[in-house]
Amino acid sequence: MTPTDPIGVEKFAEADLTALREELLHSHLDIWQAADVISQYLVTRGYGVSAPAARSTVSRLEPAGYPVDRMQAEFEQLALVM
Repeated sequence: MTPTDPIGVEKFAEADLTALREELLHSHLDIWQAADVISQYLVTRGYGVSAPAARSTVSRLEPAGYPVDRMQAEFEQLALVM
């Protein structure tokens, strides 16, 4: 992760998000599996994640092809500080 931006929002490294995007696009996962991958990504970075919220996030990101800028915005909302 990179330092917080001026409004105090934690940013995820673009390289990490790009690698996650590639994994999600090329693994042919269903919504439950993709939500698990995203949850694991956030948990390993010290965040809690609601499973239903992760599935909802996937349902918004998948049709758009997991754009990195939208992943950043969605993860800012999804990640629960522990």
